[in-house]
Amino acid sequence: MDDLKSIIRDVPDFPKKGIVFKDITTLLQDAKSYQRMIDLLSHRYIGQRIDKVVGVEARGFIIGSALAYKLGAGVVLVRKPGKLPSETFSKTYDLEYGTDTLEIHKDAIKPGERILIADDLLATGGTMSAVVDMVQSMGGEIVECCFMAELDFLGGRQKLPSGKVFSLLVF
Repeated sequence: MDDLKSIIRDVPDFPKKGIVFKDITTLLQDAKSYQRMIDLLSHRYIGQRIDKVVGVEARGFIIGSALAYKLGAGVVLVRKPGKLPSETFSKTYDLEYGTDTLEIHKDAIKPGERILIADDLLATGGTMSAVVDMVQSMGGEIVECCFMAELDFLGGRQKLPSGKVFSLLVF
């Protein structure tokens, strides 16, 4: 995994001074690394009867749709307010400074469906916790929340269902 980690670029002082941003675009641009990352993630879920993969706006779409394709599953999009064309279910959640809201189509998940939630990075866990709440309130059974990378020192996994978090790369 060190070879994949080494491709991810550190950008100091972004988006504000004192933060070292993990820029995954360098891994996504490298075809072999992107394929390897998707293959490693998807192999974990082969045979687990995943009905749908939920991708979280926006980089979660890149990972979630590739996983859904590999697993023969449907794709569900979780977006910012006003971006989905049909009737939605919304969840407002707390951020470090303020709040944010996400939406999902009300008919996107049926009770009992086995759901894999995918995103690029697990940091503080606030966004993913909101997505977990939405999926569960719709009756979806969460198989796991999977991430390409995790910033372990931020403790985000503690906000998610115990034993239902997998991160390919941990920083």
